Amino acid sequence: MNVLFVHQNFPGQFRSLAPALAARGDTVVAMGMNDFAGFPNIRYVRSKATHNTATNGHPWTRDFDSKVIRADASFRSAMKLREEGFMPDVIIAHPGWGESLFLKTVWPDAKLGIYCEFFYSADGADMNFDAEFPSGDRDESACRMLIKNVGNFLHFDQAAAGIAPTHWQASSFPEPFRSRIRIVHDGIDTDRVKSIPGVKLKLNDQIEVGREDEVITFVNRNLEPYRGYHVFMRALPELLRRRPNARVIIVGGDEVSYGAPPPKGKSWRNIFLQEVSDQIDMSRVNFVGKIPYQQFLGLLAVSTVHVYLTYPFVLSWSLIEAMAMECAIVASDTPPVLEAIDDGEHGVLVPFFDRDALIESVISLLDDPARRAQLGANARKRAVAEYDLRSVCLPRQIEWVDGLAAGGG
Repeated sequence: MNVLFVHQNFPGQFRSLAPALAARGDTVVAMGMNDFAGFPNIRYVRSKATHNTATNGHPWTRDFDSKVIRADASFRSAMKLREEGFMPDVIIAHPGWGESLFLKTVWPDAKLGIYCEFFYSADGADMNFDAEFPSGDRDESACRMLIKNVGNFLHFDQAAAGIAPTHWQASSFPEPFRSRIRIVHDGIDTDRVKSIPGVKLKLNDQIEVGREDEVITFVNRNLEPYRGYHVFMRALPELLRRRPNARVIIVGGDEVSYGAPPPKGKSWRNIFLQEVSDQIDMSRVNFVGKIPYQQFLGLLAVSTVHVYLTYPFVLSWSLIEAMAMECAIVASDTPPVLEAIDDGEHGVLVPFFDRDALIESVISLLDDPARRAQLGANARKRAVAEYDLRSVCLPRQIEWVDGLAAGGG
């Protein structure tokens, strides 16, 4: 079988699926917009945009304009591949940036399967969830979201089926396409992601911690309101006052992954740090930026309590990784976290904006080693049973791909 993967930042969510198909003998080609070192037996084609996003048009159309520019670049790469004789049976694409928009024009007989990460809505999800950062007038937001979803709508008629990592993310998509989405998580390698007994961790050549230390961890790709960074920081003064031996380690960059950017010249990290810095002992709060994956696992291994907060939005891999590492987790009671954690069984859930509940829940777990151990053990059991890459997720992903090739459903 010939398979084409399309993802702006390949491999992205296809980091395991693409090499697995190549390893079983399929001819796999990948297409993206950024540099990629490559996988064995996978040809990578980098598409290059030849246009710039218009700045003099309506601001609502700029996002779609960018998608068309990327789609055009991918279209031209696809034409060259077709000229070389490559004919995919299946195209598997993340449509979020637009690259796959015109590929069925090049290969009309190929079955297109799309990764359904999120369908934007003015109600019931991230938009206007946080009153501190309003998205504007509700009616205006609905108009903007309609335009933002144009790429999704244009894919629905072309795609044979979709795949989504959580039920809640799939539920954000409208019918009739929602019924064509299969729920399969990206998967976590729980053979690798597991507790590390006796670990000692040294970060940034200065922080050394072990299991015997009281360590509160907070991890985001980037530190921003969408992942509750502001809520966590505002909890620190009281939390550190009541736990004089606790150390807080915060992982994440200063860029923006989701939502609005901070005021020009500032970062969300510094905005909320400055808000509380005169109330906390900064020698006990360590920002370590983005760290290598093995260090990230080591940090989870020494975590006494791990905090994960999110708007109703896409689920972070880091939450499932923390579960697989047997962390004692305090998380927000927002979807899709509610699918992964049952309150009191696999972790403790608190209302996203309830700072006092967050503080009390963290302190309660810090005071109760037996409960931490039980929650961590239960969390790992669920991670292995429902999110393990090798035994659960990857076989289901491959089955989905084979179903696309066979009949498109």
